[in-house]
Amino acid sequence: MLLAAFAELGVEYRISASIPESLETVSTEHHSCLVVDFDVPDAASVAKLAKALPPKRRPVLFGMIGSATPVGSVFHAGANFVLYKPLDLAQVLHSFRAARGFMYQDRRVAARQKSETLAYLQFPTGIVPALVLDVTEQGVSLRAAEALTPLRGISMRFLLPGTTEVVHASGDFIWADEGGRAGVFFTRMAPACRRDLQNWLKKRGAKKSEAVRNLLEPLRNGRPVVVQQRFAE
Repeated sequence: MLLAAFAELGVEYRISASIPESLETVSTEHHSCLVVDFDVPDAASVAKLAKALPPKRRPVLFGMIGSATPVGSVFHAGANFVLYKPLDLAQVLHSFRAARGFMYQDRRVAARQKSETLAYLQFPTGIVPALVLDVTEQGVSLRAAEALTPLRGISMRFLLPGTTEVVHASGDFIWADEGGRAGVFFTRMAPACRRDLQNWLKKRGAKKSEAVRNLLEPLRNGRPVVVQQRFAE
């Protein structure tokens, strides 16, 4: 039914069949809209990650639900429109036409100027994905779908944007806020990963003088914010 609607509207599409693939697609590619089947286990994590994207990269989110899925949970996860199963072509077409005003044609053009990647953080409760907003030789600034619990010695891995090199590292949270943003300072990294990171930064012309500043919490109202965080043991 969706494919029939896309064909009629002239919409280009990509189908992602798993949660990990969907998370990678949302974090590294740029799309005007995202359709998520909320009846699939953990599908809400994809919607929440999309909601955490910067405004210019944030897709219009359609949530598909059956009779057993509460409508409120879909909107709570960040959905803009709800598609009810069994899908009706007229309803799908109406919803997509209504959403066109929110789909900026320049989303992809603007987003291509910067490449993002996804980091996977190993918490005691499981692995949490987060968008990498900035990478320095000292650490990374991140944004997750929900607030992150500050920890010491957190293990993580992320792909250097534009490469096939995966960086494995451990680090300490140096700040975190309720919006899911955080800064992690590297405390341990394999020599090979350190080399790959340094070469990547050199190719991008990163300045060492900006490294620490880019890792700190953003200014609020023009003034620096001092974060006093009690680390969870």
